[in-house]
Amino acid sequence: MASRIYLKRPQIMEIRFMALIFHLTYKHAWEAARSAGEYAAPSLAEEGFIHCSKDVPQLLKVAARLYPGETGLMVLDVDLEELKSPLKNEPSRSGEIYPHIYGMLNADAVVRERALEVGADGLHFLVD
Repeated sequence: MASRIYLKRPQIMEIRFMALIFHLTYKHAWEAARSAGEYAAPSLAEEGFIHCSKDVPQLLKVAARLYPGETGLMVLDVDLEELKSPLKNEPSRSGEIYPHIYGMLNADAVVRERALEVGADGLHFLVD
């Protein structure tokens, strides 16, 4: 009697590469806003947008310049496909391009939260 061979159907997996930007905020501010489903940095009311960075090296430069040695900071990784507010890439006074969110940051666009710690040298580093 002939044996039968059953082949499994190939499974199709969706692989999606996320385009991310990064926002630096105080841990207490993000934790207070997360449950509401959206976040507004103080700059949204003051300047009309939320400041972000295009990559981690740019974010660490911002942290060193604006928050030297400061603790209680965290980094939000924002998935651009999930972001509901408009995004513009704009030059700073130095000419470097930064992403700006023109509206609220919807919490479901934040795909990762990481602590930004301060080393013995006074410089910030990310904790995964």
